[in-house]
Amino acid sequence: MSKKILVVGGGGREHAIIKALKKSPDCGEVWCAPGNGGIGYDAHCVNIKATDVETMVGFAETEKFDYVVVAQDDPLALGMVDALAAVGIPAFGPDKAAARIEASKVFSKDLMKKYGIPTAKYETFDDPAKVMEYIKAEGKYPVVVKADGLALGKGVLICENEEQAAEGVKEIMLDKKFGASGNHVVVEEFLTGPEVSVLSFTDGKVVKPMVSSMDHKRANDHDTGLNTGGMGTVAPNPYYTPAIAAECMEKIFLPTIKAMNAEGCPFKGCLYFGLMLTPDGPKVIEYNCRFGDPETQVVLPLLESDLLKVMTACTEGTLADTEVRFSDGAAACVILASGGYPVAYEKGKPITGLVDGQLPDEPNVTVYHSGTAITEDGQLVTNGGRVLGVTATAPGLPRAISIAYEAAEHIHFDKLHKRTDIGMRALKALAEKE
Repeated sequence: MSKKILVVGGGGREHAIIKALKKSPDCGEVWCAPGNGGIGYDAHCVNIKATDVETMVGFAETEKFDYVVVAQDDPLALGMVDALAAVGIPAFGPDKAAARIEASKVFSKDLMKKYGIPTAKYETFDDPAKVMEYIKAEGKYPVVVKADGLALGKGVLICENEEQAAEGVKEIMLDKKFGASGNHVVVEEFLTGPEVSVLSFTDGKVVKPMVSSMDHKRANDHDTGLNTGGMGTVAPNPYYTPAIAAECMEKIFLPTIKAMNAEGCPFKGCLYFGLMLTPDGPKVIEYNCRFGDPETQVVLPLLESDLLKVMTACTEGTLADTEVRFSDGAAACVILASGGYPVAYEKGKPITGLVDGQLPDEPNVTVYHSGTAITEDGQLVTNGGRVLGVTATAPGLPRAISIAYEAAEHIHFDKLHKRTDIGMRALKALAEKE
């Protein structure tokens, strides 16, 4: 019986989820809200804000969706899954109580402290003066200062000295640069080591990790420039060995699921573990309560199992009996961004080189649309900071990276900006292993 599905969100991650869902034999009509121009090639888009829970749930009821995938963090934190459940529509994603694992840094850090899950040493504060007292007393730099709430991955400051820390605390707590999420801050020790993203499927009982990945957060080559939502990704992450994976399962993944159950807020959906492989072993940098972006764009192309089946099993609590298999190949995603991102950039630049949103004659390349729109006369144009994600799959990482970059050369728009070193760190790690 084919299912009518709604995906909530409108970026590259949602496009990757839709492309993967469409491979399922049980997938019928697919809708996306709000979606974007390029997603419109793969799904019916309807312009409802992802955060407008009431309208979205009303739409889902009217249209009689069989299943809803809530892919974005804000609607999860606002309780969209709870609201859908209340009208009898099953959904993929955690309920409001469980989404706090991402929506509140204080909740997640306290959870890790209470249940002995390895993470950076930290304290939480709501008084700016006390923050500085603590930072001075610790006397360790760099130090990390984080706004408590959802700040689109941007509310994290790494301060190299006391002066920068004081400035950062002023920005977050007094100037309220990140709004109300700056009422509370977390001050954390600075960890070193390779970073790994591990997305995992969970039904609140078992955890089935996806293939590991490596994000590239900084705007420019050699990890310079401002922090962004992510300029590219590769999978698998060569630093994440089978031995480390086993250690993470035992000390981090399962303990987190058990901790959430013990707190009375079982987590179902996609739990994202942002890890740092420190000299003292793997530690959690952050949890996300949903698929990462642009990690999803390299992880889902390697999924060989039926995504709809796996998601439904997470919702229904039957993940133990459901196969989650990934190919042993590799994937690389290069983000094509608007010049000036992540600060100020222009929109509406015509995009050339694509046919129906994709590159013709490139069987191993998928173009995921993050910020595109289609004008009244049918022209595909830029409509965001991150515009497109060009993803290539191949048997090995070196090939995947070169195919992605070759493919990206065929796509053009005015002021296009991309990094030229996506995956280089991973290749270096592979070379050191051999």
